[in-house]
Amino acid sequence: MPELAGRIADAFEARIREQEETCLSPLAVRSYETRGRAAVDDECGLRTPFQRDRDRIVHSKSFRRLKHKTQVFIDPKGDHYRTRLTHTLETAGISRTVARALRLNEDLTEAIALGHDLGHPPFGHTGEEVLDEVVFERYGRRFRHNEQSLRVVDVLEKEGRGLNLTEEVRDGILRHTGPGDPATLEGKIVRLVDRVAYINHDIDDALRAGLLSHGDLPQEELELLGESGARRIDRLVHDIVETSAEEGDIVQSDEIGRAMLNLRAFMFERVYLGPAAQEQRDTATATVRRIFAHLVEHPGDLPEGLPGDVSEQVTDYIAGMTDRFALAWH
Repeated sequence: MPELAGRIADAFEARIREQEETCLSPLAVRSYETRGRAAVDDECGLRTPFQRDRDRIVHSKSFRRLKHKTQVFIDPKGDHYRTRLTHTLETAGISRTVARALRLNEDLTEAIALGHDLGHPPFGHTGEEVLDEVVFERYGRRFRHNEQSLRVVDVLEKEGRGLNLTEEVRDGILRHTGPGDPATLEGKIVRLVDRVAYINHDIDDALRAGLLSHGDLPQEELELLGESGARRIDRLVHDIVETSAEEGDIVQSDEIGRAMLNLRAFMFERVYLGPAAQEQRDTATATVRRIFAHLVEHPGDLPEGLPGDVSEQVTDYIAGMTDRFALAWH
């Protein structure tokens, strides 16, 4: 059996190279033409570099903690509300569908999607907003979860050694939101699908929680995109694939893109920043501010061995907390 495994491993890279040249779009990133890793690393004979990145992310502590980080609601009591982990898995699944349809590199796309929110703090949008505020007030710098996600994979995981991911995955993680487009089409897929996933799934959770009724939703957008979350995602994905294939880039049609942005604006106004969730936002705000203030004044309460100066240690520690850990710590 070891001899057979050796022969398979010896032929694996050649087979993948041949398959990709035959099946992938000329615009796709080839698995063995990566721009490389920051540190020299032995590669695996049975996985491509991007498959290794995916596995390193999935086996990381930061990835496991996503199951107890909020997507919309703080430590929800129901069993069917989404978490940062389920959002990540949904984003990865939709992204792979788009990548496959456009003949782009599915493994690269999946690795970016699985790692894109590793640095997201507890308490969803509110948690990020408050952590940014306190870091700026105290230290004059900003907190952005995409930058923190890159810091997680570069510095914080593996007791400070990081995951040593390929440059293409690192770029996609950093640029899945914020200024600047990803360098690869695979990264651009995740940047767009991230919004497709969270907007529609957050609508579903808001309806389940009673924060919205179906009649509250923008009817013009629903008529165009679909009445249910599944139909809206299907419509959005088909639009991305067809429009992107025509343009040679990852884009939406103007009409569909506007409708999605309108839904996003509606969710920020009515749910993420709306009055119905004010009590939860107050809890999140008070929790993050109190933990931050305490740790800044009592850095001895931080775990030992954290990298960076006190400002980085406090920020890293809070950003890595789950909702329930932060509430218990508070």
